[in-house]
Amino acid sequence: MRLVLSGGAPLSPETHEQMNACLCATIIQGYGLTESTSCATVQDFYDKVYGRVGATTTVCDIKLVNWEEGNYRVTNKPFPQGELILGGDNMSAGYYKMPEKTAEDFTESDGRRWFRTGDIGEIHPDGVVKIIDRKKDLVKLQAGEYVSLGKVEAQLKTCPLIDNICVYGDSTKEFCVALVVPNQQQLKDLALKKGIGALSFEELCQSPEVERVVIGELNDHGKKSKLEKFELPAAVKLVTEVWSPDMGLVTAAFKLKRKDIQERYKHEINRMYAS
Repeated sequence: MRLVLSGGAPLSPETHEQMNACLCATIIQGYGLTESTSCATVQDFYDKVYGRVGATTTVCDIKLVNWEEGNYRVTNKPFPQGELILGGDNMSAGYYKMPEKTAEDFTESDGRRWFRTGDIGEIHPDGVVKIIDRKKDLVKLQAGEYVSLGKVEAQLKTCPLIDNICVYGDSTKEFCVALVVPNQQQLKDLALKKGIGALSFEELCQSPEVERVVIGELNDHGKKSKLEKFELPAAVKLVTEVWSPDMGLVTAAFKLKRKDIQERYKHEINRMYAS
């Protein structure tokens, strides 16, 4: 095996480096969406910088548009930043029987069809793109700090204790909370290590003491991952359900459906903020 192409979700620099070493093969990333007929950018075989998704393919153009709310501007230093707008003949004609959504996301300009991706990126001097945020994942807390939910989740998911996690931020509150699907064996091992009785997985997930232990573990892991204090969840709810596409809580590519998750666990979220 000489080459592995990764797509569908961001590959963290740490995972990228580790897989390169373990597989003794070159791993490159690509970026694209259904609306852009999949691949819009692809990393060069000889690009050894982790975290980048490459330059545009020959059929696709890319430009940045300022997103003032998130302070992402094309005038930012050292790299221009903004929302990624894709254009070219590979752009979709729109969404089937959804004219309002089509008008919102697609535009015609300079004789080309353009699509607003909702992804925030920066373009490096060599023309290579790096995805750094997503508009829908950015939350402004009461004290004014911006939290990138996707960034926090990506870092915390590298903790062995976590199988899945959804971080939630309320703009009227000063902190974030998290819904956590723990790894069963890791949670049981942690409970025994902390001297908590031999409880079932379901009982562990209902235990306030276990929740406090998990928060401590996440805080330690988050700090090692260079997360700021305000980015770390101040409360967690341990969930016994495994989030699957059949439940409607993740897509077929296992990306979080935030609104559906928040609706399903709205009472748990309210309790976390009330505690």
